[in-house]
Amino acid sequence: MQSLDWLILAAYFAILIAIGVWASTKRKKGGALFLAERSLRWHHIGFSMWGTNVGPSMLIASASAGFTTGIVSGNYAWYAFVFIAMLAFVFAPRYLGAKVSTLPEFMGLRFGQSTRNILAWYTIVTIVISWLALTLFAGGILIRQVFDIPMWASAMVLLVISAFFTMLGGLKAVAYTNVYQMVLLIVVSAVLTIVGLNHAGGIAGLIDKVPADYWVMFKPNSDEAFPWLPILLGYPVMGVWFWCTDQSMVQPVLAARSLKEGQLGTNFTGWLKILDVPLYILPGVICFALFPTLDNPDEAYLTMVENLFPVGMVGLVFAVLTACLVSTIGSALNALSTVFTMDIYVKRFRPDASQRRINYVGRLVTVIGASIAIVLTVAIDSIKDLNLFNVFQSVLSFIAPPMAAVFVLGIFWRRTTTRAANFALTVGTAFCLIVGVLYLWPPEWLQLPWPHFMMLSFELFVLLAVSMVLISLFDSDKTQYEIPAPIREGRSKLAICLWLLLAVVMVSLYVFFN
Repeated sequence: MQSLDWLILAAYFAILIAIGVWASTKRKKGGALFLAERSLRWHHIGFSMWGTNVGPSMLIASASAGFTTGIVSGNYAWYAFVFIAMLAFVFAPRYLGAKVSTLPEFMGLRFGQSTRNILAWYTIVTIVISWLALTLFAGGILIRQVFDIPMWASAMVLLVISAFFTMLGGLKAVAYTNVYQMVLLIVVSAVLTIVGLNHAGGIAGLIDKVPADYWVMFKPNSDEAFPWLPILLGYPVMGVWFWCTDQSMVQPVLAARSLKEGQLGTNFTGWLKILDVPLYILPGVICFALFPTLDNPDEAYLTMVENLFPVGMVGLVFAVLTACLVSTIGSALNALSTVFTMDIYVKRFRPDASQRRINYVGRLVTVIGASIAIVLTVAIDSIKDLNLFNVFQSVLSFIAPPMAAVFVLGIFWRRTTTRAANFALTVGTAFCLIVGVLYLWPPEWLQLPWPHFMMLSFELFVLLAVSMVLISLFDSDKTQYEIPAPIREGRSKLAICLWLLLAVVMVSLYVFFN
């Protein structure tokens, strides 16, 4: 980092804060913080969802995967369009029709208050651990390297910036700043890819310098890392959970101005996900062509930056990495405060609370959640020699089956009972986590021929779904809750056409790269 780099970084923060303050002035005085007065347009929704999905660890891990295996890891980006479309046409119309603020609230309409309570605490724990603590841990390492400050101070810097927008302008400020940050991310990442391609001799030169199987999206089932069948069957479980039922991801859609804006916004996210391969994975492939003797593939992204970018651009790259962090953390903090305030505080303790009181509690929860996240981040950092970050990331794949089973059966099968849903969210979650721990840390006395973790996720989903069906069929409590009806106003032919076009493009890409 030279003087010009620091100047560019300072300019980035100045513009970011200015946009955040301006966005907060757009919020109606006394209006709700959490859903931006349900006023978000398609571009706010698309950039916010994509921005929440992007993080520094994703950039570094994607380049590392590109360096070692080529573009096959792009399945986790391109395959997502199916489940983003499911959000647009199956889940979003029901969420918006029910006019809910949170997904636990929606499940409360479907299964009753007990399910809402369980899911609220489930969501809070997931956000604090997976979205806040792990993201802060990854980002804290980055900031610690640049500023040479302790982990707790690194986490504090990131949280202060993110919480500033969340507390000042709520989701509207987060969404507006996400647009600026994701445009910056696209520009800088595209420059890195173009400069790298130029050094590699263009597309033809790059193809000559890397193995032929680096351009294949489907690997045989004998491949240990990316067998095609586990990805085909297992990713839908992750996809439904992540894109359709996770509060942090879905909240921008809940804040859509209309169903049309929500469906156009999710479509925009689908188009943006195409960029994951050329912007995040391709630099790793280029790094393999230019620096094939690199010892640590995790250094592929920063190796490209260090060797190909001039002074000034390094500061811009660090600004981009910071933008990814602020985007993810800001969305997570807003989701956390929304769920606690609306599903626990208002529903259980103060149903008559004024909007001013609700906003105050939301801001207070933001501070408390940020404080807990700092403690967890420092705790993870103190034992990171156990590679706990990667362990937690793997364990998250075992969180998906219960949520996916409850939402899928809750939407598509009217006879699903409350007892079945609560069983999956409690006993099912405990069972999945135990299986995940045994999978990651197999004891000497339990040496099993484990399947690929994506196949295991699919098998757990099937087991839970069958259990829910059996419990529902034999449940003595036949209390019926109505499945919230989908909203019909605002459906757009334009959205349908754009989704069909996206499907054609995605199928064509898969055919071309197979």
